Amino acid sequence: MLIDSHVNLHAPQFDADRAEVIARARAAGVGLMLEICDRLSNFDAVNTLATGADDIWATVGVHPHEAKDYPLLTADALCELAGRPKVVGIGETGLDFHYDLSPREVQERVFRAHIHAARRTGLPLVVHTREADAVMGAVLESEYTAGPFKLLMHCYTSGAQLARRLSALGAWFSVSGIATFKAAGDVRAVIADMPADRIIVETDCPYLAPVPMRGRRNEPAYVSHVLATLADIRGWSLAEAEERTHNAFFDLFDKIPRP
Repeated sequence: MLIDSHVNLHAPQFDADRAEVIARARAAGVGLMLEICDRLSNFDAVNTLATGADDIWATVGVHPHEAKDYPLLTADALCELAGRPKVVGIGETGLDFHYDLSPREVQERVFRAHIHAARRTGLPLVVHTREADAVMGAVLESEYTAGPFKLLMHCYTSGAQLARRLSALGAWFSVSGIATFKAAGDVRAVIADMPADRIIVETDCPYLAPVPMRGRRNEPAYVSHVLATLADIRGWSLAEAEERTHNAFFDLFDKIPRP
């Protein structure tokens, strides 16, 4: 069974054909999709997608780009929404110092609220990081010392040093279509050194379509291309890559029943 660990099916890019996109994913062998919340105003749409299908699950969170709109976000608010039956993760959250669409101090404050919610609920934290390696490492290490929590570095493209620091905290890592890009040799080098039992795959659709679909709107049906690239990077057979990522996914998102 293929698993797409990070989809944004609520995005407006899918408004015209959402049902068809989901049907194509199922026809391509995708047996499970994790629908990601990027801001609380989208949570109802995210949760509705999950509750309407046995093979779609959800998270609750605020992307760092949107943190400026939720500067007073609390762990209590996140924990309340995380109590819904199909919610299995906290995030997407984190730090993005490339675009700086939210003030950095606000990003960090909102990020810590998510960490506290993940610790309290026991649900995995889904983390976005870009050009924030030093601060990201410091925040996660200090918070982990205060109390452990499960951690997923989504669409990981940051440096090898941060990856090693987070691996020491027991982090999982997800591989996206970026790994298929010709110029992404540095990303592939980091993937080659990730913990073998803590790697999963994603599309991050509608963004980051993998080669040979690059330039198109991304869909969950394309996750097989990411899996094939991961297998090539790690020297695994396709069947081994599928089994390893399957097991890693359910070890992380352990609220979801294993099939």
